[in-house]
Amino acid sequence: MDIVESVKSVLSPPHKAGYPFIAGGLAVAVLGLFVWQPLAWVGVLFTLFCLYFFRDPDRILPPRANVFVAPADGLVVSIEQAVPPAELGLTSAPRTRVAIFLSVLDVHVNRAPIAGTVEKIAYHPGLFLSAAEDKASDDNERNALLLRLPTGEDVVVVQIAGLIARRILCEAREGQTLAAGERFGIIRFGSRTDLYLPEGCAPLIAVGQRMIGGETVIAELPGAA
Repeated sequence: MDIVESVKSVLSPPHKAGYPFIAGGLAVAVLGLFVWQPLAWVGVLFTLFCLYFFRDPDRILPPRANVFVAPADGLVVSIEQAVPPAELGLTSAPRTRVAIFLSVLDVHVNRAPIAGTVEKIAYHPGLFLSAAEDKASDDNERNALLLRLPTGEDVVVVQIAGLIARRILCEAREGQTLAAGERFGIIRFGSRTDLYLPEGCAPLIAVGQRMIGGETVIAELPGAA
């Protein structure tokens, strides 16, 4: 991402989930002008942080069909074989799981990795361990989406709360058809997003690589040109 695109990303409009926090920060800033000036600065700084954290930039899909794009911005912390969340009712056969860690500096909007229909959404309460840890996939609070592709394959996307994150928001509904790269939710203040690929899909990325949600190609369907 070049400098111009980076500036556009930082200055992009906020996701609607940030409106209450931004309004709260502005209210504190105004109140501080009348009661205690340092409080006004606290309100201003909090508002600026929320504008940055909840930024929701537009993304451009790669000009390739039948590919999986990153469901979130962040750092790939693991690529391994794992069983999807049990609450989705899938078989116990392991799949390739790509885990993306989102720090508080990353865009936290989640996007559909590929076009498909939401077959099932399952929430699972849990802990709030650091999302960078491997066990966060199993132990932390999470919200899992099962997407059915037009070709019949299933793909799983899991929103996972982190050490600071305390709220997972999912705007998708069962039966809804999502386009590739379409926004479907957000996780507040540091988190993790896991992507379970269908059988036969080999990752085209590596651990330690940074993802751009809706743009970075993670894998492609077998047989895709």
